Amino acid sequence: MRIEKDSMGEVQVPDDAYYGASTQRAKDNFPISGIGFSRRFIWALGLIKAEAARTNGELGTYAADLAEAVATAADRVVAGELDEQFVLDVFQTGSGTSTNTNANEVIANLATEAMGGERGSRLAHPNDHVNQGQSSNDVIPTAIHIAAVAAIREDLLPALHALAGALDAKAREFDGIVKSGRTHLMDATPVRLGQEFSGYATQVAKGAGRLDAILPDLEELALGGTAVGTGINAPEGFAAKTIARIADRTGMPFREADNHFEAQGGKDAVVAASGALKTVATALFKIANDLRWLSSGPRTAIAEIKLPSLQPGSSIMPGKVNPVIPEATMMVSAQVMGNDAAITWGGANGNFELNVMMPVMAHNLLQSIELLANASTVLRATCVDNIAADAARASELRERNIIIITALAPKIGYDLAADIAKTAFAENRGVREVAAEKSGLSAGELEAALDLHAMTEGGITG
Repeated sequence: MRIEKDSMGEVQVPDDAYYGASTQRAKDNFPISGIGFSRRFIWALGLIKAEAARTNGELGTYAADLAEAVATAADRVVAGELDEQFVLDVFQTGSGTSTNTNANEVIANLATEAMGGERGSRLAHPNDHVNQGQSSNDVIPTAIHIAAVAAIREDLLPALHALAGALDAKAREFDGIVKSGRTHLMDATPVRLGQEFSGYATQVAKGAGRLDAILPDLEELALGGTAVGTGINAPEGFAAKTIARIADRTGMPFREADNHFEAQGGKDAVVAASGALKTVATALFKIANDLRWLSSGPRTAIAEIKLPSLQPGSSIMPGKVNPVIPEATMMVSAQVMGNDAAITWGGANGNFELNVMMPVMAHNLLQSIELLANASTVLRATCVDNIAADAARASELRERNIIIITALAPKIGYDLAADIAKTAFAENRGVREVAAEKSGLSAGELEAALDLHAMTEGGITG
């Protein structure tokens, strides 16, 4: 152990730790969940610190060689070389000050060593240098936004577009298969299997569009507001220059917040982003659940499609295979919905000039993005790409569907059509057979009216 100091006095810190006294205090104070901040969040913190140091060097806030040592150390955090040094629980002080301090201390000690000093000697100071021009109160919301934008752009949107494309390909492949429609889980007028899949593809594509729409709000960064939004102690031009550097480095259009008091006191952009993620999760749940139903059986239920067989489905029933990928997707969706509830409540708990629920909001938002990106990729590659249609089963079920009588109602009236349907059901006969007896229509008229493919032509084609 070595002795390090902070504003509250001396603390013993492990010799191999790059963090310092304040981080050790927080580590001792919050042994709650064992859940730390994600790689994306640590990456964003390192990025802020690196470009802030370069800006401070350019502005002459402190010596150029010191600024470069700090920036180089922060770049190592960006690269993921020091993730094990970020040791704090997400359930901590609501501003995230402990984790901002963790970053400051790690980077300061790295820079100090690079300049020939010993850890803790503070040739680079965690507050005076690494945190220069910043406060936890603007750094943490900035890191949340940067990490979320990068994760959405680089991980989730590509995964959703790929899933939508795979579903659209299946829509085209299955477009010629006419099957029973179902509403309320009950037989309805015919649809094409391709039309069902086109609906799924559009749901996913629209979800991606909703995420695109919230990106501009997330691209506003709180950096520059410092403690309460006034920008106290930040060098003139610091925020604008640092944010421009971050935008150039990431290739993403980050900009300074229009109003720093909103950016720090409220977390509406995070709540809105979580809402869009929840909507995507809702769509994926619906699609995955439909796939389970459509493949159910395989002999005693619907079984109009076949999912890939991936693993044994039972420890007691030989030969059983379950829809494991749709079920995993549904659990991801449930988790995202739960995350959204916590984020919503966290967003409501901003007090005056600061939200004090930011760490859990950050964790839940980034977890939701990661889970949805991974689940979308797995659902596409392991399930959707390999779905096969059972055209014979679809044909069998549609011919037993008495609701095709709907097509005759304009010709013979609702009441007679209902009577034919009830007779067909009660006597376990086909609608065509009973209609030939009761409708008064000729064989040609019946054939034309009960053309099942024609019944599917009113909506969107595959």
